[in-house]
Amino acid sequence: MYDLIVIGGGPAGLTAALYARRANKTVLVIEKGSFGGQITYSPKVENIPGFTEITGNEFGEKMVEQVLAQEAEVECAEVLEVKDGVYKTVVTDSGEFTAKSLVIATGAKHRLLGLPGEEKYIGEGISFCAVCDGAFYEGKEVAVIGGGNSALQEAILLADLAKKVTVVQNLDFLTGEQKLQDKLATKPNVEVILGTVVDGFIGGDALEGIRIRKEADGTVSDLMVDGVFVAIGLVPQNEVFSGLVPLDPRGYIQCGEDCVTGTAGVFAAGDCRTKTIRQVTTAVADGAVAALAACAYADNIQ
Repeated sequence: MYDLIVIGGGPAGLTAALYARRANKTVLVIEKGSFGGQITYSPKVENIPGFTEITGNEFGEKMVEQVLAQEAEVECAEVLEVKDGVYKTVVTDSGEFTAKSLVIATGAKHRLLGLPGEEKYIGEGISFCAVCDGAFYEGKEVAVIGGGNSALQEAILLADLAKKVTVVQNLDFLTGEQKLQDKLATKPNVEVILGTVVDGFIGGDALEGIRIRKEADGTVSDLMVDGVFVAIGLVPQNEVFSGLVPLDPRGYIQCGEDCVTGTAGVFAAGDCRTKTIRQVTTAVADGAVAALAACAYADNIQ
């Protein structure tokens, strides 16, 4: 029996574990993939307080080391089910674990294009966050894939850094807010290509460009760029919790800044919950808030 089980080993989950251990609670962190979360894909991060620069992988490793030093337990396993009750039973492919409280910190994965070689170029030319990685492309040429709010925001930010930004949208129109479209139109170094899909990636060890195809007539051409920012949405990893906590239509756990869900003893932290800003700093803030709330809840469970 643990005081707290944390599902997810990214910044939010690891921070929750850290705060709970500092409160002298027994903690188990369950992670199905690699510890560190999405930030491990960033080759260089410069917006984490306390670090002039650090790779995302190094940051993830430091967080894991810190949590292990505080003697939290970790388990590499996939969560299959959570049984609710006075105590929370987490069923995994490696066995069952029980706790007084639960923090869900499973994050959200960037939606991929699903093309051959895509995984290979993540961190080697493919990025998902202009705030995180935009500075690498100062004075260079980049492409932004997508036409929604996130894609337009990425393109606007990149336009102030890159030599040229090409927005590639599969529809014949942009779907982002008109205000963002108007702002993007003021950027002289931005080109928008509509009705076009990405057919493949060009390059060897590093990305050199993308192959694009016009939907209307099937015309294929090569767009040579130094980097590609994929902004076609996020996919929360919450399917297994659909019967445990309320989810919004997009699959995010419905809860506010207090990280309290609609289920007693269950809290949500980081990118998996409904929120406006998804950055590592907001994830770790959630982890602290959720952990302290979970610790207070566990104190009242006999």
